[in-house]
Amino acid sequence: MQEPTKKRHIDEGLVTIRLRVHPNNAEKIKEYARSIETGSERNYSVAETFPEYIGKEQQTAIRAYRHREYITQRQLSTMTGIPQRHISEMENGKRVIGKEMAKRLGKALKADYKMFL
Repeated sequence: MQEPTKKRHIDEGLVTIRLRVHPNNAEKIKEYARSIETGSERNYSVAETFPEYIGKEQQTAIRAYRHREYITQRQLSTMTGIPQRHISEMENGKRVIGKEMAKRLGKALKADYKMFL
């Protein structure tokens, strides 16, 4: 005779998700999750979610495109002929990105160079 087995309890198709987020964003994420459940979904702008990056779009863009392509600053330096320390300074807002530099970065990162101006 077969013994009864315990079945895993299924909570009507719901899943539990645990996230680690910055405390400043926790309430926004909870609000967003509630809105999805009720069907009144709201979109948040990047500026609302990450206000610390306002005015730093160029620096953020270089780092983001570099990460998208899975390349290091040193590799980007080799590809563009721009010294690695200059790339670091550009990413940290300590060096201005000129049009020629932006074009080299755009070509290497497969992005529109205007993103970096």
